[in-house]
Amino acid sequence: MPVSDITLITRPPEAKAFADLRETAGWNNPAMAVIQKSIENSLFWVCLYSEETLIGCGRLIGDGAMYFYLQDVIVHPAFQELGLGARIMESINGYIAEHCAAGSTAGLLAAKGKEGFYAKYGFTERNGEPLGHGMSRFITD
Repeated sequence: MPVSDITLITRPPEAKAFADLRETAGWNNPAMAVIQKSIENSLFWVCLYSEETLIGCGRLIGDGAMYFYLQDVIVHPAFQELGLGARIMESINGYIAEHCAAGSTAGLLAAKGKEGFYAKYGFTERNGEPLGHGMSRFITD
């Protein structure tokens, strides 16, 4: 399928579609009611669809003022290596640029080996000094 046939939408997915996509990534799912509440309480969603099927997503969670956390960046295995993760991250970074004030922080917990992917979008690896482990991005403008 050509990448041009994949649609990017910035609204939450249906809970069942999200749960199914998580399973393709090998992730366990909580109860559907928990998934639904999590979807509803997110700040921003970006979803990729091939026809009617959810094939990728990412979201931001947090307080909407000082702290923003990137969560659930997933691309279906059959659609990987097509630049779709980049499309998700570019959309998320657009939201960050528009909604994160100077002094706020955007962070994430990267899967092992994926740190380099997120570094391309301004996130830096935390090696334990001086802030402890993890990754964060400090918004300055």
